[in-house]
Amino acid sequence: MPAATTFVEVRESPMLKAPLRLSGEYRRPDADTLVREVRAPYAETTTIRDGHATLARAGKPDRRFALTRAPELAALQTSFGALLSGDVGALRTHYTVDAQGSAAHWALRLVPREAALAARLQGIVLHGDGGELRCIETVPAKGPVQRTLMAAAAQAALDAGDAADIAALCRGDRDAG
Repeated sequence: MPAATTFVEVRESPMLKAPLRLSGEYRRPDADTLVREVRAPYAETTTIRDGHATLARAGKPDRRFALTRAPELAALQTSFGALLSGDVGALRTHYTVDAQGSAAHWALRLVPREAALAARLQGIVLHGDGGELRCIETVPAKGPVQRTLMAAAAQAALDAGDAADIAALCRGDRDAG
């Protein structure tokens, strides 16, 4: 079943004066494909399919690489696919799953089972309200948390101030922004 949602990804780094905000759309045109289209501040499309990721930027040759080189991308595709299809079994195959909260305001923590992925990724925390996924917090083994806000939270993230505002939006704090 095809699905699409807007996103704002917030990347923090000590080398940046302010968090970098990428905006665009995630699409799942079919069960085996995930497309991440960045529209601002630059244009770039990443397509994950058949165990490979293809990165396309205007004016540059496409780059294609195996997901074994980027297990976090494979994890993203797996978790998106399982979430969209409601397949908890698929999530549990690759992650230890811990659900918290209520149906109205929930969090789902995914901790990788595979050692290779766990060496690069501590876990993924999905935050949602009702049936809407608000945010994906990716917690790397090293470095700052990366937050990808979805749908309504993505729009609010475009105007949010600092990292604390973004974290509050991600978690669905009602006084954020």
